[in-house]
Amino acid sequence: MCGLLLAILGLSGALLVYKDNWTLVAHKNDPFVMRSLTQQQVVAQAMHSKGPPAQMVAFASPELTVHRIAYANGRGAYLDQQGRTVAAWSSEWARPELWLVSLHRYLFARPAGETWVGSAGVVGLFLVVSGIISWWRNRKTFEARLWPKRFSRAALIRYHKDSGILITPVLVVSLVTGVAMAFKPVANVLLGPGSAAAISQALKPPAYPAVPVAKNLDWPKIVQEAGDRFPQAQFRSIALPRKGSGLITVRLRQPAEWLPNGRTMVWFAADTGQLVGARDATQARAQAQAFNMIFPVHTGKMAGALHQLIMALSGLVLCVLGLFSCWTFWFAGGVRGKVKRTIPQGIESKSV
Repeated sequence: MCGLLLAILGLSGALLVYKDNWTLVAHKNDPFVMRSLTQQQVVAQAMHSKGPPAQMVAFASPELTVHRIAYANGRGAYLDQQGRTVAAWSSEWARPELWLVSLHRYLFARPAGETWVGSAGVVGLFLVVSGIISWWRNRKTFEARLWPKRFSRAALIRYHKDSGILITPVLVVSLVTGVAMAFKPVANVLLGPGSAAAISQALKPPAYPAVPVAKNLDWPKIVQEAGDRFPQAQFRSIALPRKGSGLITVRLRQPAEWLPNGRTMVWFAADTGQLVGARDATQARAQAQAFNMIFPVHTGKMAGALHQLIMALSGLVLCVLGLFSCWTFWFAGGVRGKVKRTIPQGIESKSV
């Protein structure tokens, strides 16, 4: 079962590395415009639309030059940089690039699924370590192959060991970063003493009472003011308050940030639209900045096309090894073979 789960996470992760490339939407490759009045108009239109307002607006990026509007219950839309709707959907199931993220991060069971995913990553690390030990004893028979010679139990086990050892360093990076994102204590251990306080301080929003969002907020002014605080930054998203919060959050990415969505924040009061606070992610403590690098390392977004290729390859190998381990355990002389060998010869089953 764990092998199947790791295969699902590996394949979905490999696909998500190139998510922006295979997302099907018009105008996704238009020239990127970092700042424009249209951004303010898109936010105002989304928040003042008929029915419930949007929960979030994710702004266009250089990699995917369309804005995404997210409403409640999975509804959403893509808009080009001129504010024209180019795609709309009533459920996330209509957009593979959205439900695939939910599968990879939460196994469609948010938020509890993140714990399951992190636990699978821990098991994966244990299997990598045990695999290295097992391979070392038979290292003299090592043979690199793209595909197993046969689908016999012995051939599959040998292929599993030899192929796994080749990709071990990348698998370790992928699994460790994935576990660190799922379980913050793991990130704290990796980043050393004092990291828990540094990360908590960098992620904690300012204090503000939980208040409803006013209906007459000046959304263009909010966007303008957030942009003025960090004139060199790209807008990444603007979101309504989460449960128990009274803050509208504008998220930006500055040129020095590796995190694709940035961690530079500007907060506004939901009831008045007044600026409450701002945080420059580039001024955070070193451990907090290192924590922000875990995601781009995991997703292949730090070192260009080569980094993407390596991380995608690690996901595909994890998928293949997971599927072959399942096949070996259940079919290729594994559990079924053991069950058959326990049946005494000469005894035939009869129908009742």
